[in-house]
Formats: sequence, structure tokens, C-alpha cells
Amino acid sequence: MTDETTTPRRSAGPLAAPGRIKEISSAANPIVKDIRALAQKRHRDETGLFLVEGLKLVLDGLDAGWELGTLVVSKAALQGGSEVLTRTVSRAVAFGADVIEASAKVLEAIARRDNPQSAIGVFRRQLAPLAKISLGPGEVAVALDRVRDPGNLGTILRTADAVGAKAVVLVGDCVDPFSLETVRATMGSIFAVPVVRAKEAEFLAWRQGFSGQIVGTHMAGTLDYRAADYSGATLLFMGNEQAGLSAEMAATCDRLVRIPQLGRADSLNLAVATGVMLFEARRKALTL
Repeated sequence: MTDETTTPRRSAGPLAAPGRIKEISSAANPIVKDIRALAQKRHRDETGLFLVEGLKLVLDGLDAGWELGTLVVSKAALQGGSEVLTRTVSRAVAFGADVIEASAKVLEAIARRDNPQSAIGVFRRQLAPLAKISLGPGEVAVALDRVRDPGNLGTILRTADAVGAKAVVLVGDCVDPFSLETVRATMGSIFAVPVVRAKEAEFLAWRQGFSGQIVGTHMAGTLDYRAADYSGATLLFMGNEQAGLSAEMAATCDRLVRIPQLGRADSLNLAVATGVMLFEARRKALTL
């Protein structure tokens, strides 16, 4: 007996070939193994796909127009009459995605944790080219030098979305923005903020033609971040969690600023510091 059943393709109109609906109850199924493999960066790079956990995030991706390849949903939740989940399944099939009605064990295997959410999407990655990043007066973007923590990166993407930042540029050896941990931390903002990946040499070459200012946070900075001028196009440059901006990246900044601290702590968490900088830059720009 097989653990997989397939329904015929449904009519979806002229825009896309409709997807298929399958029922899978075994975590050993080859389809499940392929989806689980996306937890590894190597497989994400090879396939160009990544995982999104949670119905809200799946809907965020669909609403943003990102390509959904496969939607894994809880069979129990569907049988329980979840209207939102049922509509999402129909929407996914109509736009050409395959749908897997999965057992709890399959969902747990894919999410790699107990009590997973009722929906997991497999989306195609999107990265923005560095050459396309353009900022106008009062607009802001963020560059990150070798950020390593997925929670930090996810929170920064979410904060950048909240303030209307135009992009997040990952410079050098950064954590994968499409890891499941990072995507979870973005709370859907992975679909809203353009993400750029650039080698250090590529970033430095692009910087030569960037007409705006680059403001970096650095221990050597002598200017209070609140005193900086953010009226022009501004790229905020934030450093690695442990080492901060490298000497080469700090040297490319137009000005280096500091966030004053009154307690015994000598530094802030990267995501917190980036949030402080982003909101100050936007506040200054909006009050001009």
C-alpha cells in the first residue's frame, strides 16, 4: 500500500497550469525527503528554493507575488474545516503549486520540531541585484558586514520593512537570508524588503558610483548617531556581531557614528542597534 494519493489536476484558467493535490503520511516519502533537504544551505543553493512555515507567511508570499512550488498542509486542519486553509489550498492549486495533505508526523519532520504550524510553503528565492539599489533624498537602506546570526538578520529585515527601508545588502560571508530560522524571524518581511548579496569587492566597486552617504556604526565613531544628517540618500552600514565593521568597510563610510550607552554594557545587540539607527534616520528624514 502506498502512502501517497493524487487527485487529478484542477482547471485554473489561462494564467497557469493547475497544481496537484497529494496525500502523504510517511516522512520517508521521497518528496518529503527533498523538502526536508531544504533545511541545508547547499540544497537551497542548488534548487533555488526555501521553506516558509506558517499560514500567515505563506499568504504573505502569495500576496507579494512570489512563486510557490509546493504547499504542505495539515490534513487534520483541513478535515477540521479551516476555511482560510481551504481557500489557500485552492489558491495554490490555481496558481500551479502542488499541494501535499500531510500527516502530523510529516509536518513535524519538515519543520524539525513538535507542534508545527498547519502550513509550510516551498517558495523560489528572489535576490535583488546590487546595481538596482537606488535611493532618493531621505530614503534609507541597510548594509550588513558579515552578519552571522539568523535571528538577528530576520529581525533586521522585519525592522527594515517597518520603517520602509529600500533594501538590505548582505556584504561578505553572511548567514543565509533564506534559512528557515531567518525566515521565521522576519515574520513575512522576507517578501517585502529586497535582499542583496554581494562580495566585499563587488560592494566596494558599487560604492564608487553611489551618490548618497554611507553612515557606519563603529567604536571609533566620534559623532552621536542623533547628530548625523540623514536628509540625503543614506546607506546605514552595520558590522559583524562580534567584530563590528572591518577596517576596510569602515574606511568606505562617509562618517562613523556611535550610539551612546549609559550602563555597563559596552555594546548593543546587532538587531537592536540597527533598529535604533533605522528609526532615527527615518525620524530625521520625515521631520525635514
